[in-house]
Amino acid sequence: MPEIPGPGGPELDDRVPYLARLERADRASLVALGHEMRFEPRVPLLHQHEPSSHVLLIRSGWTKVTATASNGYEALLALRGPGDVIGESAALTGHPRSATVTALEPVLAVAVDHDRFQRFLTDTPRAALRLLSLTSDRTRAADRRRLEFASMRVRERFAALLLELARMHGRRDGDAIELTVPLSKQELAGSIGASREMVNKLLGDLRKRGVVTTGRRSMVILRPDTLRRICAESDH
Repeated sequence: MPEIPGPGGPELDDRVPYLARLERADRASLVALGHEMRFEPRVPLLHQHEPSSHVLLIRSGWTKVTATASNGYEALLALRGPGDVIGESAALTGHPRSATVTALEPVLAVAVDHDRFQRFLTDTPRAALRLLSLTSDRTRAADRRRLEFASMRVRERFAALLLELARMHGRRDGDAIELTVPLSKQELAGSIGASREMVNKLLGDLRKRGVVTTGRRSMVILRPDTLRRICAESDH
């Protein structure tokens, strides 16, 4: 099982997952409370609106977090990967799950019964504080993203999303950057509040200009500098 790096100090932000924030002994104690579960790509780990019975600690693999509105529109809220905890909000509040979490690739996770998880936090105050700091960091990051996107047109939001994915989930090969997390056009659209048709149009334009190449749930960014120039248009 892969080792999760230790706490990163005062510069922690929303990109530092929960297990990485814990002291080694606390991390081992929490993982020992659960049992391993494996999920194949495109299989849901958790379902929106279902009651909470456990939290999941992701040990390897990436997932997407989505929520579906009453009109059927599906929004991509976040990507969660190694070291992240999912399902903790419902476990702590008693409310139904607010989102669906689906594997994007093979995922290994540890399931911890929510009663055990609550007792762990009660008995380990420093771990509870780390969870609180994670929640705060995620909220601040989401607020910052909403503020940035509010000043952008769809084209600029899409360029900003691709740059964010390249920074967080990119594998560099010379000047090109391959996105390592497989996302569909609908999932890309759901991340920026656009339609699938609009994303198709934007991707077509970027392909013609030699900015990206695409395959089935795959993308390589060839000219990130062009994406940065598109994002800068929102400043004018």
